[in-house]
Parts: sequence; C-alpha cells; structure tokens
Amino acid sequence: MNILIVGGSGFLGRELARQARALGHAVTATYATRAGDVPRIRWLPMDLRRGEEIAPALREVRPDVVVNAAARRADWVTTADGAIRLAMAAAQHGSRLVQVSSDAVFSGADIRYEESATPDPLTPYGAAKAAAETAIRLFCPAAVIARTSLIIGDGDSAHEKLVHELATGERQGALFTDDIRCPVHVADLARGLLELADSPHTGVCHLAGADAVSRHELGVLIAARDGLDAAVLTAGRRADSPFPGALDVRLDSTRTQRSVRTTLRGARDFLRRAR
Repeated sequence: MNILIVGGSGFLGRELARQARALGHAVTATYATRAGDVPRIRWLPMDLRRGEEIAPALREVRPDVVVNAAARRADWVTTADGAIRLAMAAAQHGSRLVQVSSDAVFSGADIRYEESATPDPLTPYGAAKAAAETAIRLFCPAAVIARTSLIIGDGDSAHEKLVHELATGERQGALFTDDIRCPVHVADLARGLLELADSPHTGVCHLAGADAVSRHELGVLIAARDGLDAAVLTAGRRADSPFPGALDVRLDSTRTQRSVRTTLRGARDFLRRAR
C-alpha cells in the first residue's frame, strides 16, 4: 500500500510509520513543525491548521490509505476542522481514511461503551473529536473511525514521562484514583490500525486495552516497571479537583478484537512484561 500518515512525527504517528515501513508499504508521513526520526520514509510538511495545504499533499502523494494520527488536544482547528477537511480531500482523491478518535467523546455516565454508543463529551477536546466523527461518518461512510484510550509505550509517552517527573520530584501533583481508562500499548494500537487500513472494515471501531485501570494504578505499574518508588506517587480524586473531564470511561473493544489479529493487551500485562 501507499500510505500517508498525518501527524507522523507524533508519538503514535512515529510508531505507525515504523511498522508500515517494516511491512514493506510505501510511507509518507506529515509534520507540522519538524520532521520525525523514522528512517527510510518520506517526510512531507503539512499542517492541518492550514487547510490549503491538505489537497496539494494528497495530490502529490496519491495515497491508497490516509491515517490521521494528528493530535493537538486544545486545538479545535486541528482536531475537528482539519480532520474534516482531510476526510473530504481523501474522499475526493479516492483514498481510504482511518481516523484516530478518542474515548474523550464520552462522559462516563454509562461507564462501558461499545462502538454503537452515542458520543456525549464533557471537554472541548472530546467535543472536537465527536464533531470530526460525525462529519466523517457523513462525508466518508467507508472510513474507519478508530477510538482509543491512553496510549502508553516503553517510556516515551506523555503519561510515562509524567509519572517519572512525579516520582523524582521534578513535578508536583496527584494521580487520580477515580479516573479510569483502558490504556493501550502504542505498538498494539499501530498494528491494529494498519490491519484495519488493509481491510474492508468500515465505521466505528474500538482499539483500547483489555484492562480498566485508574491513572494512579497505571502510574504504580509504570513506576514498578521502571524501578521507581511508587510510594511517592500521590493519590487524588478528579471529583475533588478543579479539572474537568469524564471519570470512568471503559471502551469495550470486544467486537473489534474479533476483527483484527492483533491482541490488544491490557496495561497490567504489557507493563509487567515490558522489561
């Protein structure tokens, strides 16, 4: 396949690019400010905030598949408007679209969410993701919308870096015990996305880990893996904090897991076995 990875210099984008290249695909990856460090792929400047750059990029690359892994949490223009423009351009050029979405589209009122659940976001980021989902389902009914949860790696994800800063005293703060998600390993997520890209699957999919854990438990697991003192990680409750957001959101990936060969491991599995 000829694959265009939008947001290729980001955490998920780099792993997608690395795996796609290893599978023998022709890979072009976009970046907004600085090219990534994955070798033997083509790097193309393109910023979803500048809509005029999208169509020329697709005309130049002529991809079979476009995977949108771009992420700017506080930026509606990237997360909603840019994703919608990208979807429309992909449809115009006959490219298959895989849109990476988020469990942030849900409020947590129902706790467990299957693919058919209706979004009811609480945050601007969740609202932007939900807006993108709605438009893409209308404009690109053959697209895949892949919702996921907290993305963890082997030390280089945002949450892992936060845990290290908290454990070493570089940063002050608490990890919430009532904020529950289904973290996924970046390698599992990328592998699942590439499987879906090369399949006839359409519509909403869930690619989240098998374990529902709190952010505090996740921090303890990361600390144990990395030889940090988990006892210094302060526990708190989001419900008692001024920070908005859903509490307990568990993506049910059972249906999607039956469609992909990739095992979506739970955090208790991949963090205890990682090192």
